[in-house]
Amino acid sequence: MPIPIVPLGDRAVRIPRPPRSSARALLDELRTWPSVVDVVVGREDVAVYFAGSPVVDPAAIARLTRLEARDEEARIVELQVVYDGPDLEEVARLSGLSVDDVIARHTAPLYEVETMGFAPGFAYLTGLDHALHLPRRATPRTRVPGGSVGLAGGYTGVYPFDSPGGWHLLGRVVDGPMFDARGARLRLGDRVRFLRCG
Repeated sequence: MPIPIVPLGDRAVRIPRPPRSSARALLDELRTWPSVVDVVVGREDVAVYFAGSPVVDPAAIARLTRLEARDEEARIVELQVVYDGPDLEEVARLSGLSVDDVIARHTAPLYEVETMGFAPGFAYLTGLDHALHLPRRATPRTRVPGGSVGLAGGYTGVYPFDSPGGWHLLGRVVDGPMFDARGARLRLGDRVRFLRCG
């Protein structure tokens, strides 16, 4: 079945994200298309922006359906975390686990940066233990400190700088900023491991 292409104005298109492709493989493939100036990979769709009117080769679309994850090319980023977040005990209560079990389950997976948003440098990480899948907080905070490690839904992530936020906060990254003059510490397709310290 062909991948549907939906116009976004006169210089962009939206396509569904192929199910088996990694974010990095998809990004790299789409950047090879002629006249592409930007690619935004979302959880379900991908927006491709062109310098002029989009010209999409059907053969290029067909290649997207055959993309596979390329784990050997993924960068592994380890983040040192102190687990002292204000919601840690509440997450334990809601998940029916002890605090130590929450931390153990949070540090066990090797996560993947599936998409970027809601703020520059904010990486949505997949691979969270199902026991820790919790809805967002009923009342978001007006300020979450940069470096805070949180979770909501099936995702975990690190707030790159001070911002409002509604995720449950487990702790904080202590081995450097998540966003600085060079840009975001995490990028699409990275693998991320949280290491407990302190």
